Amino acid sequence: MKRAAIAIGVLLVLAIGGAGVAYWLASRDPEDIRGSSTDEFVVTQEPAAKKRTKKAVANTPWPLYGYNPARTRVAPEFSLRPPYRKIWARRLGNIVEFPPVVAYDGLYVAQWRGRLFKFRARDGKILWRKHFHRCSAASPAVGHRTLYVALMMPYPCRRNPRSQSGLIVAMHVVGGRELWRFGKVGVVESSPLLVGKTLYFGSWDHKLYALSVKGKRPRVKWTFRADDELNSSPAYADGKIFIASNGGSVYALDAGTGRLRWRATSFSHFPRGREYFYATVAVAYGRVYASNTDGTVYAYGARTGRLLWARHVGTYVYTAPAVWRKRVFVGTYDGRIYALDAATGDVRWRATAEAAVHGAPSVVEGVVYFSTCARCGQRGSRGAKAGPRTTFGLDARTGRRVWRFPDGEYSPLVADRDRAYVVGRTRIYAFEPRGRRSRRASK
Repeated sequence: MKRAAIAIGVLLVLAIGGAGVAYWLASRDPEDIRGSSTDEFVVTQEPAAKKRTKKAVANTPWPLYGYNPARTRVAPEFSLRPPYRKIWARRLGNIVEFPPVVAYDGLYVAQWRGRLFKFRARDGKILWRKHFHRCSAASPAVGHRTLYVALMMPYPCRRNPRSQSGLIVAMHVVGGRELWRFGKVGVVESSPLLVGKTLYFGSWDHKLYALSVKGKRPRVKWTFRADDELNSSPAYADGKIFIASNGGSVYALDAGTGRLRWRATSFSHFPRGREYFYATVAVAYGRVYASNTDGTVYAYGARTGRLLWARHVGTYVYTAPAVWRKRVFVGTYDGRIYALDAATGDVRWRATAEAAVHGAPSVVEGVVYFSTCARCGQRGSRGAKAGPRTTFGLDARTGRRVWRFPDGEYSPLVADRDRAYVVGRTRIYAFEPRGRRSRRASK
C-alpha cells in the first residue's frame, strides 16, 4: 500500500513537472527563421510597379481596405507628404475600427454602431447616411458605382452567441439607394474584396464566400470551409485568393473555383491550438506576408505555401503588414514599429510608438502611417503599452518621425490625389499638404 502511494506520488510529481515544462515551451517566444533573397522571391512583383489608369485613380482613388486587391497598403499614385494643414473634420458618433474607402468624390465610412456615411471629399459635407442597426467592424468595398458593406450582429453588439447571422448590403454610390441584401451567412467582420464582378469575404461560420455580383441579385459562385472563423479579409494575386484564419492557418484558393491550392500554419503554442491570424495578409514579391497574435510575422511562398521566414517582433501583432520597396511594416502591442526585410525578415529599422499599435499601416509617397490605441491589450496575458491616441508618419526608409496628429485609435491614413484622410477614435479629418493649391478653389 505504501509503495503504491509512493508510486502515485512520483507519477504526480512527474506529471506536474511535465506540465510545467510543456507550459514553458508553449509560452516562450518562438524562434526566428531567416529567409533568402533567392528562394521564391520575385523581385519583379513590386507592389507599386503596376499603376492604375488615370480614370481609375480619379473615380476610385482608394476603393478597398488595403488599397489594392493584394492588400499591400501602398498608394503609388498620390504625391502627398507632410507638413499638412487640416481643412475639415466631422464627428461620427461612435468608434470607427476600420478606415474609409474613397471613390466618386466621396468618403464612405462605417462606424461601430452601424451608421454609414458618405462625405463629400473636398469639404466634408454629408451627402447621405444610413443606419443599419447592426454592428460594423470592416471597411466597405466600392466599384462599378456600387458600394458593398459588411455588417455583423444586431445591437447590442455582443460577441456571443457566435451563430448570429451577418449581412452584405449593396448600395448605389449616388444617394445610397439599396440594391440588394445577402444574408445567408454568419457574422461578417471581414472587409469585402471586389475583383471584377466577384465579391469575396470571410465569416464567423468558418466559410469564405465568392459572390457573383454582375446581375441584379447576387449569386454564390463557391464557398470554402476553413478550420476556424475568418475574421481577416481576403487578398488576391495571380488568380488566387489568400486568407488567414482564427485557427492559425493561411489558405491559398483558386479564385475562380475555390479549390484549395495550399494550406500553411503558424507556430504552435499550446497543445489545444495555435494563436490566430486576426490581421489580413499582404501579397507581394511572390510571397504572402501574415501577422499573428503570437507576436510573429510570417512569410510564405505564394505559389507553394512553404514557410520562408518568421520574425518575432513583439507581444502581439494585430496590424496587417504594409509592403513597400522590399520592406514589410508592422506595429506591435508593446509599442514598437518595425521595418523588416521582405526577402530575409531581418530588421531594417525599428521605432518606438507612444502606445499599442492595432490598425494596419499605410504608405504614401515614402511615408508610412500608423495610429496608436490607448488601451488595446490591457487585459491580455502579455504586455501592452498604454498611452495617448495619435496618428503619425515615419520616413519609410529610415524610421524617422516626420508628422504627428493628436487623434487616432485603430486606422491610420487613406488618400486621393489632393487630400489625406485620418480617422480618429470617433471623428474623421481631411488634410492637404501645406503650400499646395487646393482643387477646391476651382470647384
